[in-house]
Amino acid sequence: MNMEQNYNTEQPEGGVPIKMWTRGVPVEDEAKQQLANAARLPIVFKHIAAMPDVHLGIGATVGSVIPTLRAIIPAAVGVDIGCGMMACKCHRPP
Repeated sequence: MNMEQNYNTEQPEGGVPIKMWTRGVPVEDEAKQQLANAARLPIVFKHIAAMPDVHLGIGATVGSVIPTLRAIIPAAVGVDIGCGMMACKCHRPP
């Protein structure tokens, strides 16, 4: 099995890591800044993920996954047209 990492990681100062599945795909500087700002929120759980279609959004970066702990960011839930996103409780934190 090939265990090669298929994403790049950026570490904004004072924030959680951003895992970006964007190799070979240009990402707007504004979208990167928006992701870094979200990564600094105290409610973000472990890391943020950015998909290949990531781009600047209104409120939240389109094409991103922002897992939170004990909070919901309304602008980050289902802002992409037809994305089928939903909020659900996956597990109880320790």
